[in-house]
Order: sequence, then C-alpha cells, then structure tokens
Amino acid sequence: MTSSGTDMDCERCQCHSEDKRTAILYSLLSQKLSHSPAHQGCLCQQRRTVCLRTPHLTCQAASNVLVKTVSFMRNLPSFHLLPREDQLLLLDGCWVPLFLLGLVQEMVTFEVMETPAPSMLKKILLDGQSQRQEPERALPTLAAVQQLQRCLSTFWNLDLSPKEYAYLKGAILFNPSIPGLRAALYIESLQQEAQRALQEVVQPLHPKDQGRFAHILLISSTLKSIPPALVTDLFFRPVIGEADMVELLGEMLYELSGRQPGPAAC
Repeated sequence: MTSSGTDMDCERCQCHSEDKRTAILYSLLSQKLSHSPAHQGCLCQQRRTVCLRTPHLTCQAASNVLVKTVSFMRNLPSFHLLPREDQLLLLDGCWVPLFLLGLVQEMVTFEVMETPAPSMLKKILLDGQSQRQEPERALPTLAAVQQLQRCLSTFWNLDLSPKEYAYLKGAILFNPSIPGLRAALYIESLQQEAQRALQEVVQPLHPKDQGRFAHILLISSTLKSIPPALVTDLFFRPVIGEADMVELLGEMLYELSGRQPGPAAC
C-alpha cells in the first residue's frame, strides 16, 4: 500500500523563531492564544492532521468501491430476507470493514499530505466566532492514516482470490455480535456458513498453508479496529460535507435500489 506522501520532517521549529518573537503582532496573538490549553507548548509537537493529496481521484475511487460494497449487501438474498432493523444494524456495523476490504480488492492506493495549518492571525480573528459556533470537526491524523495503510497492506499481501474475497465479505457482514439484532441466531448461522465456504475454498488453493484460513480471519478482525469517523472524514467528507454517512448508506441500500426494504419486525 502506498505510504503517506507528505514530508513530515520540520526543518526548524517555527514556534520560537527570532523574527516572530520580536514582532508586535506575534506578541499580541501569543498572549491571546496562550490562555487556551490547545495551544500550549510547541506547535511542532502536536499531532499533525492530514488530508488526501489527490482528493478528486481518490474520492471517486472510494465512491465506486462504496457503491460495490452496498450492492454486495443488497444482492444477497439472505440479507434481503432479514428484518429491516437488522439490515440497518448490519449496514451500520459492517460497512467500514467491507469497504476497506473493497479498497484492497480494487487495488485502490492513496497518498496524504499535511493539512495546512491556519495562520495565527486567522485564529485570533475567528476566535470570537468559534466560541459561538459548534466545535470544529476533528481531522484525520497521520498516525491514524498510517495505521489504516498498514492494515490494508497486510491484507494486500494475502493475495486473496475472488472467491476468498466473496466468502470473507459474507463472514464479515453477518456479524451476530452486533447489539440489538432480532435475528441474531439466524445471522450467526449465515456467518458460520460463509466461514465454512471460505475454508473449503482456501484448502484446495493453498494445501501447504494449513494456517491460512485462521490467518485470514485474524487479519480481517483488524479491519474492525478502524474507526468509521476516520474512513468517513478521509474518503467521503470532501464529497458529502456534513451529511450523515449512515443515512446516506441507508438511501443507497433502499431508495437507489428500487427494491423494497426487508420485512419490518412485528
């Protein structure tokens, strides 16, 4: 997986440069900002936030993968027969690992760069406004994105076959441990069925790798550790703005499909 494409090394710390220290404007701004805990200490030591280096291309590729991910759920008869409430719970709980698995399968790579920091003048001028507005949304950090890229790279190295991808997606989707499921026992049986099918595919493809099946399941569990907020902010926030991602997914699952939702629970 492509590594982060940003130069994160500081040539010199800008927090204590000689010209800024003696500037009247800098002194005034520093006095104002020094009262905020978020601005105490050297700015170079704060966790850097990042954004996509080529958002247009990457967001388009991510959107294509997301459409395929939702289509995979929608086209499974066993998923469509579940109560509508269970469908939405599975969608909410499983779309991130399924989407990430789709990124690997579609060989989508991406690079990030450091988010331009607002100037101190902008901070002081907007300080009064920000106190009256909602707090700013947290941006993806370099550390979080690097963890995501390591996770994707590990999966890429498995070199899964199309059938392995298909059955693994089923095993991830039908997760009976999601709280609130009405048909949890049935969903558990679907997961076990998908895992058995995956194992039956793995063994003849890799007869000498007896631990491959368990390794695939183990690595797939790391996808669940990636926060939905990170995936949304990195790949989709530049497109959807402040819209609710789960609501958009629900629209994709039902309204855009032309099919009726599954049976409602009694």
